[in-house]
Amino acid sequence: MLSGEDAYDLDDPQHMGPMSGLPHERFLLGEKLPAAPVLLLGQTNQAFDPDQSIACLQPVHLHATRDHLILMAQSQVDLTSEESANLLKVALPLIEEDFQHPLLFQGSREWFISAGPFASLATHSVDQSHGRNIDWWMPHDTHEVGLAKRWRKIQNEIQMLWHVDPTNEAREARGLPKINSIWLSGIGKLNAVEAPQVLKQSAVIYGGHPLLAGLAKHLGIPHQLTVDLSAMENAFAWLEDPAQLWPELLKALDTKALQEVEIIDFKKGAARRRVFTAKDLSTSAWAFWQKPKVLTWADISQS
Repeated sequence: MLSGEDAYDLDDPQHMGPMSGLPHERFLLGEKLPAAPVLLLGQTNQAFDPDQSIACLQPVHLHATRDHLILMAQSQVDLTSEESANLLKVALPLIEEDFQHPLLFQGSREWFISAGPFASLATHSVDQSHGRNIDWWMPHDTHEVGLAKRWRKIQNEIQMLWHVDPTNEAREARGLPKINSIWLSGIGKLNAVEAPQVLKQSAVIYGGHPLLAGLAKHLGIPHQLTVDLSAMENAFAWLEDPAQLWPELLKALDTKALQEVEIIDFKKGAARRRVFTAKDLSTSAWAFWQKPKVLTWADISQS
């Protein structure tokens, strides 16, 4: 599986607003996008109610431009576990008071809590929202009017607390971006996960994305960060650089170790599933004395 980009162009004047979830998030989790409980499950063995709405909170940096704020990707922030813990300590009393629940789990970059009164908010992940004007991507009301405004009030209060925090002063002295806001996303129930059949039927799940660890545990399927080349049959892989694996897949198809390979991508935002056999991956040459051309990863991924 390849990651999918948004099919929506926010510069299009006909565009009425972003769809919740990146294409691969909707494919793996279902339309309700309960990412928070899946991420929580992947990070801890701590038991929690699968019918409880869970929210994910993340310390982030908002970059100010002339007329709006842009969310910076977490990979650009370089936040340490110690810094995350220090910032949480400052904000925790306010968070638990407003969410009306104690914190469930403190991860290195994500914190999890029962969504409480904010359970009906529609949100977007940092992966989907980063690099963009946050006006489009902030949580918004669905059933109950006023919850998004209430969240923004909490967000502003935490921003003020962190503005003068020693952790941020130390980061600024080192030339690092301040952690100047908190992001809410992934609200949902574990029992609301609607994983695709291709994932449910897999013998093993490969890949380092945090969603995979939780999904594998939820489905009772073994999970590994890297691909075991001796155990590729009936495996599901979502890798950062699939081009590296492509020669091994070609070899496995050529030697009949694999009968076929299915590639899932998200052209124009919709899931596209293509099955390839060894025969499909070799193009016949027009001149009999020329060798057939074997399709490269670039040929497959860009078609």
